[in-house]
Amino acid sequence: MTNTVPKILIVGGGYAGFYTAWKLEKHLRKGEADVTIVDPLPYMTYQPFLPEVAAGSIEARHSVVALRRHLKKTNVVAAKVTGINHANKVATITPIAGEPYEFEYDQIVVTAGAVSRTFPIPGIADNAIGLKTIEEAVAIRDKLMSNFDKASTLPAGPERDRLLTVVVVGGGFAGIEVFAELRSLASSLVKSYPQLTFDDTHFHLIEAMGRIMPEVSLKTSEWVLKNLAKRGASVHLDTQVTGAVGGNIELSTGETIPSDLIIWTAGVMANPTVVRGGDLPVEERGRIRTRADLRVGTEDEVVEGAWAAGDVSAVPDLTGGGVGGYCVPNAQHAVRQAKLLAKNLVAVLRGELPREYIHKNLGAVAGLGLWVGVFQSGNIALKGWIAWLAHRGYHGLAMPSWERKWRVLWGWWNNFWLGRDMVNLSTVQNPRYVFEEFAARPRPPQPVEAPADTAAPAAAPAKKAPARKAPAKVAADAEKVAAN
Repeated sequence: MTNTVPKILIVGGGYAGFYTAWKLEKHLRKGEADVTIVDPLPYMTYQPFLPEVAAGSIEARHSVVALRRHLKKTNVVAAKVTGINHANKVATITPIAGEPYEFEYDQIVVTAGAVSRTFPIPGIADNAIGLKTIEEAVAIRDKLMSNFDKASTLPAGPERDRLLTVVVVGGGFAGIEVFAELRSLASSLVKSYPQLTFDDTHFHLIEAMGRIMPEVSLKTSEWVLKNLAKRGASVHLDTQVTGAVGGNIELSTGETIPSDLIIWTAGVMANPTVVRGGDLPVEERGRIRTRADLRVGTEDEVVEGAWAAGDVSAVPDLTGGGVGGYCVPNAQHAVRQAKLLAKNLVAVLRGELPREYIHKNLGAVAGLGLWVGVFQSGNIALKGWIAWLAHRGYHGLAMPSWERKWRVLWGWWNNFWLGRDMVNLSTVQNPRYVFEEFAARPRPPQPVEAPADTAAPAAAPAKKAPARKAPAKVAADAEKVAAN
C-alpha cells in the first residue's frame, strides 16, 4: 500500500476487540500504526454482569464501557464489517447511516464475538429472548416487572399463572445465573404485591443434558440444583424444548408449560455475518481457524496480516483443558487472548516473533442471586455467601478501567443499604406513547358540499328568511333598552 503507516482494522468492539485496541494504544509508538475499530454499538458489554442487570442489581449503563471515552488514539467507526477480501486486504464497511464503502488495511484483527445459537423450533424465533446484549438484559428485567403489574390486577387462574412463569432454556453458566438471579428478583417483588404470593411464581429451567454447569464438578452442580429446589425453582434435565407457540412451551417429555417469558441461553455461535462474509479459513464449527500465536491459519500455514481472538476464533488450547482441543468461548480467554494479540501484532510490525497463547483456566465463579454463589477451581469448591463475595470481587476487579469499576462498586454499595433498584422502565421501548396520545393533530379535511339543485328554487328563500329578519329584531331590542 502507498501509505507508509500500517493500517490496523479491528472487526468488533466486544471483549477481544476492545482489549486489543486498548493494549495497542499502550504498546504502539507514536505514528507506528493507524488503528481503526468497527462496531455498530458505541460500547463494549461486560457480559458476566448481564444476569445481575436483568435482576436489577447493577445499573445497565455501568455494565458497558464506552469505546470513544477509553480509546483515545483509535478511530472508532459505528458500522458493521459485512465483507472481508483478505486476498486484496480490503474490507467492506456498512455504516449505521450512509452507503457501504471499502476500507484498505495492512493488518486485520477479527474479534466479532458470538451470537445466540438457536434451532428451528416452532415459536422460539418469535417468542424467546437471548442474553447476549445489555438491551436483552434490560428487556428481561422490565418484562418480568411488567408481568407482576399485570398479574396483580387479575384473579387467580391460567392467565395470571402464565404471566408469573419464567422459562430459561440452557443449563450452562449464563442460563443458571440468570435463572437464579430472576428467582431472587421475583422473591423480592412478591413483598411489594399483597395480591400475590411466593407460590404464585413459577420458574422452570430446561436442560437437554443430564447435568447443569459443566464448568464445575458434578458435586458442585448437584449442590446448585438442591439450592434452586429450596428456592422454589424447577430444573428439567434430559429435556428438550419442542415448541413455543401461543405462549405454551412444549417439552420432549410431553409436558406443556404456559409462560410469557422465555429466555434462550442454549449455546452460542461465531458471528455469521463476519465469518461467512469473508475469505478467511473457517473450521467445521463455523469459527475462524486460528493458530496458537493468534494469527489466522493452521499450525503449518500462516495467513499473513490476519489475526483473530475471542468467541469468533478457534484457538488451540495448549494446556490440554479445552473442549475438542480448543479454548472454550468465555470472557477469561477472550481478554487474555486480546492482550497477547496486541503484543504479538506489535512484535510482528517490528520484525519480531509472536508468542503462543497458553492459559490454564483459573476456575469458574457464578452468582446465584443475592448472597448465594459457587466457585470452582480444580478440586477447590466454595458455596454460599463466601462464593458470592468471590464472584463480585473477581468481576468487580475484572471490569475494564477504574472509571467503570467505581461505578459498579458504588452501585453495589448503594444497593447494600437501599436495596436493589426495582423501577420498571418497560415504556422506554415506546418512549413516545404519552406524547402521541395527547398530541394535537390537524383535523381531517371536511367533505365539500354539492351545489344546490337549480330545479328547486323555492327551497333557497325559506332557508335565508331567518337571516333577513334578524337585523329587525336586534333594532327592536335596542329601542326597548333605550326607552328603559
